Amino acid sequence: MIKKILVTASVLSLLTLPALAQVKVGVVTGATGPGASLGIPYKNTFGVLPKTLGGQAVQYIIMDDATDPTNAVKHARKLISEDKVDLIIGSSSVPAATAMTDVAAELKTPQIALSPVGAAAAKNPWVFSIPQPATIMMGAVADHMKAHGVKTVAYIGFADAWGDLVLSGIKPHLDAAGIKLVADERYARLDTSVAGQVLKVIAARPDAVVVGGSGTPGALPNVVLSERGYKGAVYHNHGVINKDFLRVGGKNIEGAFAPTGPVMVAEQLPDSNPIKKAALDFTKAYEGTYGAGSRNAFAAYSYDAYLLADNAVSNAVKKAKPGTPEFRQALRDALEGTKNVVGTHGVYSMTATDHAGVDNRAVVLVRVANGDWQLVK
Repeated sequence: MIKKILVTASVLSLLTLPALAQVKVGVVTGATGPGASLGIPYKNTFGVLPKTLGGQAVQYIIMDDATDPTNAVKHARKLISEDKVDLIIGSSSVPAATAMTDVAAELKTPQIALSPVGAAAAKNPWVFSIPQPATIMMGAVADHMKAHGVKTVAYIGFADAWGDLVLSGIKPHLDAAGIKLVADERYARLDTSVAGQVLKVIAARPDAVVVGGSGTPGALPNVVLSERGYKGAVYHNHGVINKDFLRVGGKNIEGAFAPTGPVMVAEQLPDSNPIKKAALDFTKAYEGTYGAGSRNAFAAYSYDAYLLADNAVSNAVKKAKPGTPEFRQALRDALEGTKNVVGTHGVYSMTATDHAGVDNRAVVLVRVANGDWQLVK
């Protein structure tokens, strides 16, 4: 009889506990199209995440924009208006992520962008960006140039928002270091030849070349520069840090430099680095599912988006119920109030005027050596 009473009491106590509310998250990446080498790993991370977010059950609704800003906008609008998501994450290209920001603002739903966004979009109170700002990343490039006596630089980058962001990120640093920009050439993501642009770059006789591309298309100028016999240093940006870039570039990109987040060389970091543990934890989880050597910077950006969202949801649920406008507002406010969340790329602390929230701890310089990334010390 006593046993029966205890069992009954246990059942009743369970029934009186509040049920976990479900948080709905819409994810948009370019898993196909010219940015697929980035979009696929961005997407893959959601297959290794916990089943809860901020202590609540979570549903991820994942959509592919085919690296097309028009599709990204359409998906964002559907996710918010029809699927009633509390948060959107994406997209994986600058043009697509930037295009989505207008929808986030209009429908008052927080967005965590997986790629940098344009200057105007960065001021959107509903938008938060995971990747390090180009000014931080390209500052490390300019510092290395200055330390190695570079006096002149040529630029060749995408003829779109990403190409503009990389150039605008490094130019103030070049000016401050007294390094002269002697050429600015552009190419489209789908171009199969950049011979004309590279000939103009070489004709300018620069000490170094900066490439403002991303993913596998980012390797093309470096390959052609090598084939044309260019002997100066070649610097890339944090948009090329994956295995496909190394595979496509092959021996032609040996010795090239790029800035990246600490996650890509976590094992090479000193134990005192605050990011090392988070980076190694992510690597273990990701490679446990997708295989040894599958770690990449873009999958890690998605993981950092999860860490920020996890922290923000745990605070927002104290003020409102998921699925309501009040919760979306509380989630936005919680993201803006992020303090010292340690991720794989950096330590995030947001403010009303800084929705990226990282500092110089979020960048290391690496070099292509024997087909892999090696930390430049």
